[in-house]
Amino acid sequence: MKEKILVTGCAGFIGFHVCRKLLSKGFFVIGLDNLNKYYDVNLKKNRLKELDKFSKSKGQFLFFKSDLKDENSLKNISKVHLPKKVIHLAAQAGVRYSIENPSTYINSNLVGFGNILEFCKEIQVQHLIYASSSSIYGGNKKIPFSEKDFVDYPVSLYAATKKSNELMAHSYSHLFKLPSTGVRLFTVYGPWGRPDMAPMIFTKSILSGKPIKIFNNGNMYRDFTYIDDVSEAILKLLYIPPKYLNDNKILNSLELPELTPHRIINIGNSNPINILEFIEILEHEIDKKAIRVFEKMQLGDVKKTYADTTYIEDLINYKPHTSLENGIKEFVKWYKNYYKIF
Repeated sequence: MKEKILVTGCAGFIGFHVCRKLLSKGFFVIGLDNLNKYYDVNLKKNRLKELDKFSKSKGQFLFFKSDLKDENSLKNISKVHLPKKVIHLAAQAGVRYSIENPSTYINSNLVGFGNILEFCKEIQVQHLIYASSSSIYGGNKKIPFSEKDFVDYPVSLYAATKKSNELMAHSYSHLFKLPSTGVRLFTVYGPWGRPDMAPMIFTKSILSGKPIKIFNNGNMYRDFTYIDDVSEAILKLLYIPPKYLNDNKILNSLELPELTPHRIINIGNSNPINILEFIEILEHEIDKKAIRVFEKMQLGDVKKTYADTTYIEDLINYKPHTSLENGIKEFVKWYKNYYKIF
């Protein structure tokens, strides 16, 4: 019998790619998503269509349209299916949107995550992997960002909810011996990406001849990480659940019970790029210059993200293999094909 894996946020950007990789390896994937209207629902539905088509020849895919705020939705799944492992990628994303719509983040990222933890506890999953974020490092000056760094000063509500997720997961790991891994993701990009992120926004504007907004006068750096490198890392981690608190490598100096199977891991490219350089590579691939408008720093934003990936390199021999040039090439090729731009 094929092993069952639950993936929440399966119609989202990262969730879609993780599901496709699981299916390619023959897993039975149970996908859950509420298909909210934060961005184009048709894009989410088309991702699901792709997964359905892909599952005809690879693995097996079963979709549930459901909201994690409703704890009964998870109970209904568990009555029929008992996944061995859970990859929790559903969340209300976006730093700037959290300033305007705080209640959405509290409901999705806190209440929803609490329900996931209860679900995992009740069915005794072998490993929970959940998405945290590089936003959790806030305005930290020390770079690169390490899992050992102090992260108690988030600069957005979104980041605060992700920090809360890590604390909640740790408490369940401590109390109920629930093996869990929080992955701090660094600016993920690639085909089927989110329309609210820079690659999609910039590409759309450049192709249509509209100006792009460049914040902090271009003095911004991002650790862009290609989606295939991220999904590959998540699948490798899936079969290495933690036995001890951060595997006794990061936090072993703290006087905490050894049998706390919880870890935090950065997944990034460890190669921050200035946003102007990113735009230049995008212009080259599109073969069209951007109309640039420079603006001041936005509320809740950070100047630089930069992942220290020493821990994940030691743990699973992780090395991103996709250059920014190749990643953007694949993204632009997908974008033009998807939106029928010839």
